[in-house]
Amino acid sequence: MPVLEAKNIDKFFYNPTKTQVLKKVSFGVEKGEFVSIVGKSGCGKSTLLYILSTMDTDYQGEMHMDGEMISGKPKNYLAQIRNAKIGFVFQFHYLLNEFSVLENVLIPGLKLGIHSRDELEHRAMEKLKFFDMQDHALKRANQLSGGQKQRVAIARALINDPLLIMGDEPTGNLDKKNSDIVFHKFREMAQQFKQTMLIVTHDPEFAEGTDRTIEMEDGRVIRQ
Repeated sequence: MPVLEAKNIDKFFYNPTKTQVLKKVSFGVEKGEFVSIVGKSGCGKSTLLYILSTMDTDYQGEMHMDGEMISGKPKNYLAQIRNAKIGFVFQFHYLLNEFSVLENVLIPGLKLGIHSRDELEHRAMEKLKFFDMQDHALKRANQLSGGQKQRVAIARALINDPLLIMGDEPTGNLDKKNSDIVFHKFREMAQQFKQTMLIVTHDPEFAEGTDRTIEMEDGRVIRQ
């Protein structure tokens, strides 16, 4: 059973005329797969990701996650699914500068409310160790370099042990060295921990290293 499955997803924008930006998009992602979505700017990659992440519900077609059809579900229910089952990594890290590294990683876990703070702090430190960031746990986020901030953002995305990691250009703001570090950590997560990942990227080298690449053009999947 796929972790995530899209069936005939159509998306329209009205500004002010009607424009179709996604056209009958269908594919599935299996557990433990490391999948990239590629295509030129404006082809619909990020639009598709926001639908798949349940943040955009204004589309036609069906979406299934973890064996459940989630199209048409109430927004508060989708918010619970997002927090419990999806970890997000964006091009910009979105860390809170007034909080420590550890506190930033804790935030989604505290929001979910399943584990005690002590348990969450233990889990957060384990995630930071995976990214070699444990020695920075008590620093303020604004004391880190760009590459370090992105590693903390990925640790934060992992705190609830999500079913699926979704990334929108997670290496887009990084230099080659830090891009390689992030890629190899993603690769390690897929191979060692069977973490499922779906990553939108413009980086052909990044995409080449994933298990499978979904290529989009003009709102359609043209190759996968």
